Amino acid sequence: MNEQLIKVESLTKVYGSGEIAVHALAGVDLAIAEGEFVAIMGPSGSGKSTLMNILGCLDRPTGGRYWLGGEDVSQLNKTQLARVRNRKIGFVFQSYNLLSRTTALKNVMLPLLYNTNGRQGTSAGERKARAMEALEMVGLADRMHHRPNELSGGQQQRVAIARALVNDPLIILADEPTGNLDTRSSEEIVAILHEMHGRGRTIVMITHEPDLAAHAQRVVNILDGRVAVEQT
Repeated sequence: MNEQLIKVESLTKVYGSGEIAVHALAGVDLAIAEGEFVAIMGPSGSGKSTLMNILGCLDRPTGGRYWLGGEDVSQLNKTQLARVRNRKIGFVFQSYNLLSRTTALKNVMLPLLYNTNGRQGTSAGERKARAMEALEMVGLADRMHHRPNELSGGQQQRVAIARALVNDPLIILADEPTGNLDTRSSEEIVAILHEMHGRGRTIVMITHEPDLAAHAQRVVNILDGRVAVEQT
């Protein structure tokens, strides 16, 4: 068994206080091993989006602990969380989140403008080469100079996956990655995620679609802020 990459213990998240307090997470325990492909499922309001935000270091828990790659990130401040996000996590969002006036190549290069993985001053040439390699991985080498409005939804999502890969992160965090796509494009994106997993990537996918979750090695169901059941 590979070592644990993600570990959360008694994770809670409370919004508001007093009588209007909302307990989005009510004590989540979860471990994800390096190289796993895990789907986190749950209906609207179940807490899965809150859990994703904490796993992605976009938010801090109210209580409990979260270790990512052996580092306790649950108590870090916003600046420290931003550094962890850029160094260790690749994001794939439902809405792609691409810069509309920028080419696919430059969109993928964007995370490399920040210092990552301890690298100082990555040269423009190296950034371009790494972005081109990431686009080639997702089958878009011939579209690198196209802007998002010149690409299909499926192609835009592939650009987003290339951008997530370019920093060589510890995990790929995919939030409803096929939510805006037609059936054929969805199948293409799932195939790319499988390919990335086959290369040893750790993938955590948030979804409410059972058909999509079925592609993962393991499904974690969240209900009322707790882990309800796990399926393998």
